[in-house]
Amino acid sequence: MRRISSLLVANRGEIAMRIIRACRELGIKVFIAASQADQESLPARLADRVICIGPSHPSQSYLKAETIVMAALGVGAEAIHPGYGFLAEQPDLPELCEQKGLIFVGPKAEQIRQMGDKILARKKAESLGIQVIPGSGLIHNLEEAIGEAEKLGYPVLLKAAAGGGGRGMKIIWRPEDLKILFPEASAEALAAFGDSRIYLERFIPKARHIEVQIIGDKHGNFIHLGERDCSLQRRYQKMLEEAPSYILTSELRKEVCNYALTFARHLKYENAGTVEFIFNPEEKKFYFLEMNTRIQVEHPVTEMITGIDLVKEQIRIASGQPLSFGQPEINFKGHSIECRINAESPSREFSPCPGRIDIWEPPLGDKIRVDTHCYQGYFVPPYYDSLLAKVITWGENRLKAISEMQKALANFLISGVETTIPFYQSLLQNPDYIKGNIYTRWIEDIFLKEFLKNV
Repeated sequence: MRRISSLLVANRGEIAMRIIRACRELGIKVFIAASQADQESLPARLADRVICIGPSHPSQSYLKAETIVMAALGVGAEAIHPGYGFLAEQPDLPELCEQKGLIFVGPKAEQIRQMGDKILARKKAESLGIQVIPGSGLIHNLEEAIGEAEKLGYPVLLKAAAGGGGRGMKIIWRPEDLKILFPEASAEALAAFGDSRIYLERFIPKARHIEVQIIGDKHGNFIHLGERDCSLQRRYQKMLEEAPSYILTSELRKEVCNYALTFARHLKYENAGTVEFIFNPEEKKFYFLEMNTRIQVEHPVTEMITGIDLVKEQIRIASGQPLSFGQPEINFKGHSIECRINAESPSREFSPCPGRIDIWEPPLGDKIRVDTHCYQGYFVPPYYDSLLAKVITWGENRLKAISEMQKALANFLISGVETTIPFYQSLLQNPDYIKGNIYTRWIEDIFLKEFLKNV
């Protein structure tokens, strides 16, 4: 076992702040790799030392694994935490860390590689008796795609084999759509992942998105920290997350958590990960979707209902320590909701709104948590994701958590850049949302049209 005494954060924004906080509480010296645009950021100011890793564009800084590893070696860091996004799910970084004697705070490179191949991940799930959405193997051309779609039955979903986050995904309602969208999806997948491989899945129109947080250590211990409901999405991007899911019975909850644990044990998975499922409420069936081999943006809702610090646990596991708790010790309490506050204009297709923040007054309260890197006077750069803050609330039940979120957003004052706060304020008052009558395309199919009428 090698206790980590110094760590380099290979990320930016709110997740960099989150990792720095965990390191401080563990007594770990923390360095941060920053682009030119982020050298004066709040994470850079709070770290023990900042290392400039290149120009502002991610391709010249945060996506350069060799540069990041050399930066860590240069300052004497013992470990690298990738956060989420950028290199977090690229096997090159953990491989380089292993070659250079650095600790990677995350799973093994081979586990990242296996789960990055969505077709391979599906096959693994099937081999364990976990249902997957009916689908095809790799599709090599349009004719093959049309044939497979006919077998599956429309609508179908075109998906990138190496992908995630909605990129390369297209809903196909009829053969004519396939002729137009197949080359588009393939080109999009190639641009996003360097891999144009495509496959098909049957599309479930009124699906829910349920994911399970798991953690494994290097000693063969595996636990789950319950599920999250991430069904509120726009263009396959999660917008609001909740824990626990309010539509699952205790039997269904046990079923999906057991599926996730079975999958993690089979992989001998190390560190924090999330096993994602599509849930068909009509059939009451779960279908394996994918596994994310990193800390998730929405991890705070799990922390709020369990009291467990996932980032600190990640670091402990990476240093060789066993899990600091067992499954019987995890107590789930209350309900938590997270809203992602972005510098975007909902009335203009959620286009990014970079600029200087003139007023920044986040809400306060014992049931409110705000994860952010922003402050009054901060300039929101145009090079990165537009996330400004995550507002997380807790309540004894779902309705109380919603009420806390409504109050939190009403007391969050931001000016200088347009934000998504009005969008969430409207959403949180919607009767369908409050009753839980939503699905993965509900925002696009129903809510967004109503919202834009009233803007």
